[in-house]
Amino acid sequence: MHAAARPEFAIRDLLHGRRDAAVGTRAHDLIRELYPICRSLTGEGVRESLKLVQKVIPLDIHEVASGTRAFDWVVPKEWNIRDAYIKNARGERVVDFRHSNLHVTGYSVPVRARMSLGELRPRLYSLPAKPDVVPLRTSYFREDWGFSIAHRDLEKLPEGEYEVCIDSTLTEGSLTYGECFLPGETTDEVLVSTHICHPSLCNDNLSGVALATELARALGDCRRRYSYRFLFIPAQIGSIVWLSRNERNVGRIKHGLVLVAVGDSGDPSYKRSRRGNAEIDRAAVHVLRQQGFEGRVREFFPHGNDERQFCSPGFNLPVGSFMRTPCGTFPEYHTSADNLDFVRPAALADSFDQCIGIFEILEHNRRYLNLNPKCEPQLGKRGLYRLTGDVHGGGKVKEMPMLWVLNLSDGDHSLLDIAERSELAFGDVLAAAHALEQCGLLKEIE
Repeated sequence: MHAAARPEFAIRDLLHGRRDAAVGTRAHDLIRELYPICRSLTGEGVRESLKLVQKVIPLDIHEVASGTRAFDWVVPKEWNIRDAYIKNARGERVVDFRHSNLHVTGYSVPVRARMSLGELRPRLYSLPAKPDVVPLRTSYFREDWGFSIAHRDLEKLPEGEYEVCIDSTLTEGSLTYGECFLPGETTDEVLVSTHICHPSLCNDNLSGVALATELARALGDCRRRYSYRFLFIPAQIGSIVWLSRNERNVGRIKHGLVLVAVGDSGDPSYKRSRRGNAEIDRAAVHVLRQQGFEGRVREFFPHGNDERQFCSPGFNLPVGSFMRTPCGTFPEYHTSADNLDFVRPAALADSFDQCIGIFEILEHNRRYLNLNPKCEPQLGKRGLYRLTGDVHGGGKVKEMPMLWVLNLSDGDHSLLDIAERSELAFGDVLAAAHALEQCGLLKEIE
């Protein structure tokens, strides 16, 4: 949406009465729609999923041919699957892809065979410690095949001959990703990335897809200082491919977030960028600290999700990762228990609010100069002392934030600097700055 067509309200209004209350329910509904689709690094499942997202937000869908080099990597062959099963001697499907797409190892080569249980067992993967769930298994860059099965069901399989079928294809094709670009008042960008390659797993990472979609929908209706670029990409190889295709323009990325596992009932958390103290790091930490979640901040480490590609030393982009319970630390991770019941509309809505709070800081962080710096100005005669007024959505302008803003607005301290030092909420500091600017006591410095 072009600037001239945008409604006249700002991103911070999404935190102060302008947000659609149904955002969590809508995000959960999108997860429900995407859940049955079998996705992988490539293939029709990714395309089908992106087309569903495209119904909600403007999304350009890109195809990158198999064999295309991306730095030290090569785009793999395209994988698609129609059906898969294991039948017992009576012709009954004891493992059925149609029941759950997690039953088949991702990227399994086609198989049609009869074999004994002893021959089949090395191809069957289960979790003895979690006997009732089906684990996720993949074999992206090594041609192989296999099935996943609940350990309790595996133990029930009798000796005998089994019919095995994986009706899949692994051919020259392409890698598919989606990109939604929302131009702002400047060409500087906020990057939001989420992976779309996982099969029927809701928190990891359909929750990220749904949240990114809702954020893009909401931001598309706001005035924006920054341009926003949303990426829906297969994990790791997708970010590597995108970076290889956009290397000339990555200097525009001033802030970035990877969204993953944002729908569970755990508290919000944040993983810093490689830089450690980039503005996106400080903004995210400030948002969490104001709610008592400072202990949920993790330092950068070179493993995890796509932030490790964006933060690789050749790019070192300011990209952190927002999540709730970190991947690999919740029992449902990469199993069939990561289902529709595990993700909650209320958690999705809260994740939305956390991200909007971060974007609010990025959008409104400015430096000001106190135009009356010799002692405190008299606030009462300007109608500011103990003022209660309608400032950006009905918030009260409080005395202490005004005093902090006046004291530290020396041209060197930003509003985020002031919020951090004073331990006040950024929104209160911002409201104070606006009120003081309107009274001629502050001047914004470029």
